Amino acid sequence: MNRGKRAVVSGHNLEQNVETTLQNHGYFKLGYDGPKKEILTYLLHSCYFPKRYARQVYIGQGIYNTDIYVDFFFVDSSLNHSGIIIECKWQQTGGSVDEKLPYVNLNIKECYPVPTIVLIDGDGMRSGAISWLKAQVTSNPNLLAVHTLSSFMAWANNNL
Repeated sequence: MNRGKRAVVSGHNLEQNVETTLQNHGYFKLGYDGPKKEILTYLLHSCYFPKRYARQVYIGQGIYNTDIYVDFFFVDSSLNHSGIIIECKWQQTGGSVDEKLPYVNLNIKECYPVPTIVLIDGDGMRSGAISWLKAQVTSNPNLLAVHTLSSFMAWANNNL
């Protein structure tokens, strides 16, 4: 398997762990057959399931005026009526994700409609990049937290 394919599989594994964590805390995955860009409205107004989520949710335009789809958007009527976004970033070996973190941070600050958790894992990111992103939590009102998979699971156990 080449590096690119391995990275996609590894990133998918991280997302599967997030999905399992949400399901283990009683969240229901919403299916939607309508236009892909309308799932957010459906997710926010589907009151049959107080704890619900969807994957690859369109939230609008980013800082480059391109469509943004977030990895997870979940709503918990008792936790946050407007929802929370989870963005997953996996980097197993050195690569370009470090340079993408400022872009993600600025999109979260300027364009994301709700609080966002960034989940970073794999051993390939520079520690300075992770420290920089964690420091942005205090200055970015929409950046709720930066977690590894294990710290996300602990957060979920305490908050979901």
